[in-house]
Amino acid sequence: MRGKSGCLSALFAGLLAVLIVTSDAWATDDVDGYYTLDEYFELHPEQKRLTADFSAVVRSAAVPVSRPPEVPVRVLIVYPGLQVSDYWRRSVEAFRGRMKELGIAVEIDEYFTKPGTALRQQGRIVEEGMTTSPDYVVFTLDALRHQGMVERILSHRTAKVILQNITTPIKALERNQPFLYVGFDHAVGARMLAERFKRETPGGARFAILFGPEGYVSTMRGGVFLTEMQDHGASERVASYYVNFDRERAYLATMDLLSRHQDLDLIYACSTDIALGAVDALRETGRLGEILVNGWGGGTAELDAIAAGELDFTVMRMNDDNGVAMAEAIRMDLMGKAASVPRVFSGDFRLVDQQTSEAEIDRLKANAFRYSN
Repeated sequence: MRGKSGCLSALFAGLLAVLIVTSDAWATDDVDGYYTLDEYFELHPEQKRLTADFSAVVRSAAVPVSRPPEVPVRVLIVYPGLQVSDYWRRSVEAFRGRMKELGIAVEIDEYFTKPGTALRQQGRIVEEGMTTSPDYVVFTLDALRHQGMVERILSHRTAKVILQNITTPIKALERNQPFLYVGFDHAVGARMLAERFKRETPGGARFAILFGPEGYVSTMRGGVFLTEMQDHGASERVASYYVNFDRERAYLATMDLLSRHQDLDLIYACSTDIALGAVDALRETGRLGEILVNGWGGGTAELDAIAAGELDFTVMRMNDDNGVAMAEAIRMDLMGKAASVPRVFSGDFRLVDQQTSEAEIDRLKANAFRYSN
């Protein structure tokens, strides 16, 4: 509980929310700049088979290479890992663990930034990391304006690029795509959550969306959810906030939201930190259990919140699949089988709620966190 300090924060919620909310807020990143997986498979039919074959490898036990490289593979990783969500940290550990099982020595230079770090700063970190001549560069993308940075790195030709947490190839890079797009399709997760919310509110719902920063992730997670809810009975979106994957800002936005809309049915959160900020506000106002709120990703913090009866449900990523996918793609590349690596790997989700048994959650965790635990 926030106690007196929480009350003081609440006094400022309305003032801060003026800066982060508009009733018609909408993720503005240009979705037309990306191929959906279905669109990409239609253009490149062979990719569907490659993806299916590769997914089977990712889900299977590691097979050590017979002739490992004599020199360690150098990998530069730049992630927005300074947040409550453990997705990014687990991704690194899963990658490291799978490479060890494969028998491939690896030297990892890893840099964690805060979500929403300015593009210039991200670019500087990546460019500085490139001076160490890595063999592979792994980072994420949250807006089409990152395209220029991707193109600059691709132009180096000395390192292969893996884009993490994006599963929709960039159309403008069609002639020179990154080595691999890897993650968990945001649109798939958003649709799963929308379907669950629809089941919980069969006649429609008054809802709000807490976006992250304006950009790709907010567009895919929040925008797809909004589209899915538009044909659901008498549903109405009453407000949207951009809170930059920040727990405190999500808390303040939710406090403002609750002061403006007493008859709210649900809050759609676009990330773990956002969901926990919303829970903080609902707990403080005594409205936990009255308003539905989701998680996004199913990491440790979310599963704990579901067990405590604070979050209603989440889409749980089989988290370590993405780190394993990166390791297996590098293995295949080193073996001269780069042509068999699919352009995109998208991992699996499972929906977890307060009724999911402890035994089932333990089973899911054993799979999802099989390296990172």
